[in-house]
Amino acid sequence: MSDTVPVPHGLPMERDAGPFDPPSQITRLREARPVSPMVFPDGHAGWLVTGYDAVRQLMADTRFSSRQDIGVLHLPYETPGMPVFTEPSPQVPGLFVAMDPPDHTRLRRKLTGAFTVKRMKMLEEHISDIVERQLDEMARLAPPIDLVKEFALPVPSLVICELLGVPYEDRETFQVNSAKIMVKDQSFEEKMAAYGAISTYLAELVTRKRAEPGEDILSDLARDDDLSIEELTGIAFLLLLAGHETTANMLALGTFAFLEHPDQLAELRANPDLLPDAVEELMRYLSIADIFYRYAAEDLELGGETIRKGSTVVVSLLAANRDPQRFDNPDTLDVHRKARGHTSFGHGIHQCLGQQLARIEMRAGFDGLLRRFPTLQLAIPAGEVKLRTDMNIYGVHELPVTWTETAR
Repeated sequence: MSDTVPVPHGLPMERDAGPFDPPSQITRLREARPVSPMVFPDGHAGWLVTGYDAVRQLMADTRFSSRQDIGVLHLPYETPGMPVFTEPSPQVPGLFVAMDPPDHTRLRRKLTGAFTVKRMKMLEEHISDIVERQLDEMARLAPPIDLVKEFALPVPSLVICELLGVPYEDRETFQVNSAKIMVKDQSFEEKMAAYGAISTYLAELVTRKRAEPGEDILSDLARDDDLSIEELTGIAFLLLLAGHETTANMLALGTFAFLEHPDQLAELRANPDLLPDAVEELMRYLSIADIFYRYAAEDLELGGETIRKGSTVVVSLLAANRDPQRFDNPDTLDVHRKARGHTSFGHGIHQCLGQQLARIEMRAGFDGLLRRFPTLQLAIPAGEVKLRTDMNIYGVHELPVTWTETAR
């Protein structure tokens, strides 16, 4: 392996190659040393994994643990007021994304029934209705408008609130607080306060559902006496956060990417059958949930490097999805590409539970938006779009768009 690229101190985060491409330092690292040492801001000597093969291997190997109570928590970027942890963090009940088997298996199994392909297929028509209604609202407004506020955020929020049985009118509470949790340099105190506020709200909600269950996923789970209120709260937190943050950012950033690649947009308009492939390609190309963590539960070998027990390993899915050893011309957005095998939904036992739901929402969202707003364009220069470089899930803070007429 070549050591020509210096060991990074902290995670390279500056989007200096453009709004859709990985930071150039990450790209150089992947080429030189796909499994690279990295010095964390608190001095921890950990690792950054950027190569496609290494990322897949790591995510399929449960010896790279997801449990924060295996290793000490080290973040690869500065968080004001973050205490220096010397002990592992306790497990949060229900937060199965941060668990290993058998705990992960037990909780995830309880949810697989809720997210079956069949159940998602049944939802498809309903999701299309939600999209069309939101587009009706948007068409009544005088442009320019912010696409995030008027479309990209309401659609997945409506869908996940309905699925989980969370009153939509309460969305402000969880959206404001989930945003605080997602800001990278938000103070540790404010993050914990926001997490506490959402958890308190959800604990009350699942307690009510246990007493009077309805027709929704949280009610189905609340009927299961094996799950404690704490576990139900953790599961609800995870599903709510993952269910609106990710898809909302894909809809907004994906629209921005299409508007900046008019040739690809024209191809898609001319061949609507390409939409499922185009959605997979957007997932690969944008990889908005980029950074994940694993903890070496023992001394491990990965990509020719020895990773010592207790090391924190940072995984970049965006870098993996742009690896030329796996995808031809990876930095090109190509709606004809068969981008199967991308890592945007993760890989291994933690592969995203809601991936079918996300696909259905994106297909319905992009289909409706492109059909109804054939003259959609940015209302400001592309360089002025506010990017979410400060957030744990990438996207745009707002996307001012305009149009000349709408189609029915």
